[in-house]
Amino acid sequence: PMFTSIKKALEEVPEFKEHYNSGEDAKKLINNAMRLEGVSRHAGMHACGVVITKNPVTDYTPIQNITGAREGTVTQYSSSTKTSYVEKIGLLKMDFLGLKNLTIIQNAIRIIKKTKGVEIDIDTLPVDDELAYKLFQDGKTTGVFQFESSGMKRYLKLLRPTVIEDIIAMVALYRPGPMDWIPDFISGKHGTRKVSYVHPKLEPILKNTYGVAVYQEQVMQIARALAGFSMGEADVLRKAMGKKILDLIQEQKIKFVEGCVANGISKEIGEKVFSFIEPFAGYGFNRSHAACYALIGYQTAYLKAHYPEAFMAALLTSDQNDIDRIAIEVDETRDMGIEVLPPDVNESFENFAVITGDDGKNRIRFGLNAIKNVGHVVAEEIVKERKANGKFKTLADLVERVQTKDLNKKSIEALAKVGALDELGERKQIIENVENIITFSKNTQKAKNSNQVSLFGAEILESPTIQMTECEPSTKKERLKWEKELLGLYVSDHPVAEFQDFLDEAATPIASLSKEMVGQRIKVGGVIQKVQKILTKRHETMLFVTLEDTKGRIELLVFPRVLEKTQSAWEEERMIIAEGRLSDKDGSFKLIADEANELNRHEVDEFMRIRLTQKTYGTDKASENDDGNNTPGGSGITKDESSVISHQSSENEPANLKPSGPKTYNLLIGLPHNATPDIIHRLGKFFKDCKSGDTKVVLHHNETKLQTPFSIEHTDEIIEELKSIVLHGSVELA
Repeated sequence: PMFTSIKKALEEVPEFKEHYNSGEDAKKLINNAMRLEGVSRHAGMHACGVVITKNPVTDYTPIQNITGAREGTVTQYSSSTKTSYVEKIGLLKMDFLGLKNLTIIQNAIRIIKKTKGVEIDIDTLPVDDELAYKLFQDGKTTGVFQFESSGMKRYLKLLRPTVIEDIIAMVALYRPGPMDWIPDFISGKHGTRKVSYVHPKLEPILKNTYGVAVYQEQVMQIARALAGFSMGEADVLRKAMGKKILDLIQEQKIKFVEGCVANGISKEIGEKVFSFIEPFAGYGFNRSHAACYALIGYQTAYLKAHYPEAFMAALLTSDQNDIDRIAIEVDETRDMGIEVLPPDVNESFENFAVITGDDGKNRIRFGLNAIKNVGHVVAEEIVKERKANGKFKTLADLVERVQTKDLNKKSIEALAKVGALDELGERKQIIENVENIITFSKNTQKAKNSNQVSLFGAEILESPTIQMTECEPSTKKERLKWEKELLGLYVSDHPVAEFQDFLDEAATPIASLSKEMVGQRIKVGGVIQKVQKILTKRHETMLFVTLEDTKGRIELLVFPRVLEKTQSAWEEERMIIAEGRLSDKDGSFKLIADEANELNRHEVDEFMRIRLTQKTYGTDKASENDDGNNTPGGSGITKDESSVISHQSSENEPANLKPSGPKTYNLLIGLPHNATPDIIHRLGKFFKDCKSGDTKVVLHHNETKLQTPFSIEHTDEIIEELKSIVLHGSVELA
């Protein structure tokens, strides 16, 4: 049986006992196993716990040394929840947490002083600043300590915090368990729920949290106010509930109710209050802990609201070795209206920096440390040399002056690929000539070391140059690929940008996906960043695909049946538009894809031409509840997709602009509710091959009438073939 001891198994499992008695070897093995059972496999070290004693620690506890990645001296006594011998012998254990956010604050203050000449005393910031609270209310908290998650942002928009107490409470509530009480907290703040109390004595304790017991301290206060507990007794109650020690909880309940009765409160009310606080105590957060976290969160929000460039530069510097975080934070910086400039050896520092342009506008320049394969030594040497002797005039000037063995083939290629050397040469030419550059660097260093002088005793004055072979310049696609590879994001442009007008019409921006869209059908478009193949339990191939547009990214799940018909679409760096059902399983949005098409420049241009014509001449007939965009939900086809038919039209003029003539017919095609883009493309190809005539083709879909540019000669055979394409739809002549 699982979760039982070896000794108990010997008593209860006949087969095991028989094996035990089968011979001396088996008996010896099992006896040794029983001796080892329950013994710790290794000694770990607490992440941040420090034991404090009055006298030398060896007077109280045995110690040992830990070696390896985390060296240190530790107690041999444990401090786990169940066997806290450290506490049992009366020692004080304190947890000291190190937060990178404190470094971010420190760096932001330094940048503010350097760029603005303003000294910030972080400990005396006003806690009623309107701009800071506006940032919380708008959910613009990327980079704000403890308030970055999408769920937290959503609750902040609903709560609209106005005081520091709101911020403290959200830190405590936004965790599994207490999260269920956030709606009550919000409705209590805004007065949409009447706040009531089981007993009047609870009001002064729970008033600030709108009747919700948020903190452990509140549970202790209730025990003292109603049951007359001492601080020590209240702490015992807190521990019993927090650690779910059932026997102790029952014992404390009797004591609590008796205390209430002794204070003139009925037994029924006492039991009711105990039942009220019990679930809260199980997950209650320490208020002082929440307050400290909330204060740091508020400080970061204040700096972001008042000094956005300095704060974002400090934040980016903190995460410069985390490519995924850099991409998120650069997007946030741009959304704030701050331009992010690519790295440049003549302007970048080691870290992200605020640069003031000739127009007086502040921008953020990428730091050299953020470039993959460059390294801090090269970054430091470049900045040091530039500060000492001015900007680099040529590529030869750079490699001659920056003399470090770390400025090698790999680092020069990286600098070139991300555009840090654009002032000194073309990217691809530098990459193609990197061997010549390295040879030049070695030769100049060798010449310097040999102290070569001219016949007149002066140093050679001729400026050396690098022999560069000519080559085709890099393409935009290559430059963007290099930036993504080495910086984690596209800096100079975005591959999706050329299709942005089309995607605005035909797809939903990834950043605007919301909980309300979950379960509905949507379309997203962008560039494929990653394709991961896995085998299902049936040994069929399926894909996890990361798709990115200019504002966000989403994971697409491509199941085997879909992969079979869309195989050619799934290639890294390919631009596609995909359709499927939105899911938020595991807490993040995913698209269960069932359609995907590569974005084609010619087809997109034709699509946009037709859309413009429709809007100009009023042929864009949409149902009243259609906003003209890719409204999520319903079937797999939208008005925009139906317009794809016009991509294949050989006619240059919309149907409603043609001159009137003899009587014409309308061929009315009713698309099924669950029509797919494949039907639309098949119809488009079919009509293109039809002979031109006087019968206009009109589509009907979900009560929406769509006039197409096609006029064909109809026959019985054509109508029958159309019926086979639309399947459960309809084909009528009117």
